[in-house]
Amino acid sequence: MGMVMVKCPQTGHAIPTGIKTDRESFGRRAVFFSRTRCPICRTDHAWFAREAWVDEPGIRTANWRLAPEYG
Repeated sequence: MGMVMVKCPQTGHAIPTGIKTDRESFGRRAVFFSRTRCPICRTDHAWFAREAWVDEPGIRTANWRLAPEYG
């Protein structure tokens, strides 16, 4: 399970929408429109599902471990 995230248009930071799901389930949902209160700029942001992504820390960590080392 992860958190659906969107980008704050004012700061460019990722912000949580409060929606918990996994990537597969989110990808199967119908396209929808929603609003999220931004904790950074304290503004309500309107967004479409296609602009959002699911942040799943366990998957992100696993992907990071598989990344080649640079140095």
